[in-house]
Amino acid sequence: MAPEETVQKRTEQDSAIEKQSAKKRALITGISGQDGAYLAKNLLARGYEVHGTSRDSETTSFWRLEHLGVRGNVVIHSMSATELHSVLHVLRQVQPDEIYNLAGQSSVSLSFEQPLETMTSNIIGTLNLLEAIRFLGVGVRLYNAGSSESFGDVGGVPATIGKPFNPRSPYAVAKATAFWEVANYREAYGLYACSGVLFNHESPLRSPRFVTRKIVSAACRIAAGSGETLHLGNMDVQRDWGWAEEYVEAMWRMLQQPEPRDYVIATGVQSSLRDFVHEAFACVGLDWRAHVHADPSLLRPSDIASSVGDPAVAERELGWKATMHMPDVVKEMIRHEQAGLSGE
Repeated sequence: MAPEETVQKRTEQDSAIEKQSAKKRALITGISGQDGAYLAKNLLARGYEVHGTSRDSETTSFWRLEHLGVRGNVVIHSMSATELHSVLHVLRQVQPDEIYNLAGQSSVSLSFEQPLETMTSNIIGTLNLLEAIRFLGVGVRLYNAGSSESFGDVGGVPATIGKPFNPRSPYAVAKATAFWEVANYREAYGLYACSGVLFNHESPLRSPRFVTRKIVSAACRIAAGSGETLHLGNMDVQRDWGWAEEYVEAMWRMLQQPEPRDYVIATGVQSSLRDFVHEAFACVGLDWRAHVHADPSLLRPSDIASSVGDPAVAERELGWKATMHMPDVVKEMIRHEQAGLSGE
């Protein structure tokens, strides 16, 4: 088939999917996070009725949804993903067509300090969703947020689905376990359930706990005259950084396929943390070497030297391809930071 015919066919398929999306009901666990907020905005624009969950809807801050201007269009439910009866109650109440499982402790560094919370929220939370879907016998489609951390160190070779997992943190162990839970329920019970193994994806909505936001925020403060020094751990690590708003588009596309399949979502290009730092400080007219200190106390007990994914299958089957790479991501984060994005 000629390239022009392939593009036309894909456009026709996308148009048909868009028409089918109208009036669908989606449930997003972890909707208060970066990906949850962008996904809610994405689905609302497609005509979905969007519901979200948090452990306590009355005390959770939904500043990301508010920042994106969609808080008033989302129905929030209190749900504890680690309690099966709570999950069953919300699924019966919402009766979603699609579930996007984005909940769970998501910080690699914090997982070394809170391994039990990390394991429980990601492993038991995912298992309860799968059990609830199986028990209710509904035809809901489940997307599960996997993680590139499950692959461990790839040695510069872009990872694909099928590459053995080699997790190096409690978070990675939890995500690898959840991935196989989804695969097992898909095979054993015929559930439409799949995992997107997403590589690093950033945005201005990242929590300051994450190193990318930490770097961007510090660079902007220093440029404004704060006089501080930014302390970082290992700057030699290589990561595949993309733009979060593009990555949630891939999540949606995965659930529109005729059959469930796991996908790697990545840019296919890796850069060092040092490159990220250089880019951030260059954006504000500074030489990073005058403002950054390598701090051994910030080194993780174990870390990944190289992490990069192969997005070829996602491009071929989903029609998805990253358009923003690390320098673009940094520039956009700096622009938003300087504009005074309100944080938590």
